[in-house]
Amino acid sequence: MSTALLVGTAACSSDKSAPSSSSSSSSSSSDKPDAAATAGKPSTSQPTAKSSDGAGPTTPLKASEVVAGLTGAGYKCSNDGTYAICTSGPAAVWVLTGDHPRPPVVSLHSAGPVATASAAIAKALPQALEIAHIGQSQEITDWFAKQNGKTSGQLSTGDWQVDYSAEVDTEEPGAHLSLMDKLCKANCTAE
Repeated sequence: MSTALLVGTAACSSDKSAPSSSSSSSSSSSDKPDAAATAGKPSTSQPTAKSSDGAGPTTPLKASEVVAGLTGAGYKCSNDGTYAICTSGPAAVWVLTGDHPRPPVVSLHSAGPVATASAAIAKALPQALEIAHIGQSQEITDWFAKQNGKTSGQLSTGDWQVDYSAEVDTEEPGAHLSLMDKLCKANCTAE
């Protein structure tokens, strides 16, 4: 099965001007279809990187391919200006759209008491990282699990800056986890 996953992910997308290195997935199999696997041809101009969690190299996916993957995994996606917002249960995955080689920002949000909101994000996080081809997924997932009870935290791993924050004493409590591509040079955040 892992050979099939590697073949499927190698067929994702290519962008000859992309300076970013690839990231990898932590899972060797998935019950969900990879909607983005047929979206393009293999890339020969982009470097590959092995993630710290030992998964093999994959190619980056454009935002539209990440959204297609989330849709294929059962998320309901809509466009809200510069973000595609994909929801499944209490957690939402936001993907900054654009023509970057991979989304500059992928974030997970959940409303409610911090413990409940963080648990919803923790449940959705491994699949979201896999679908978005974000490397160091095991490290990110393990780090997020250690944020339980905290209201903020930061992690820098591979090509990603990870920020966690929780809204506690507000009218709209919740938790937010954002992953930002450190290699992005232009139009890297929503205005």
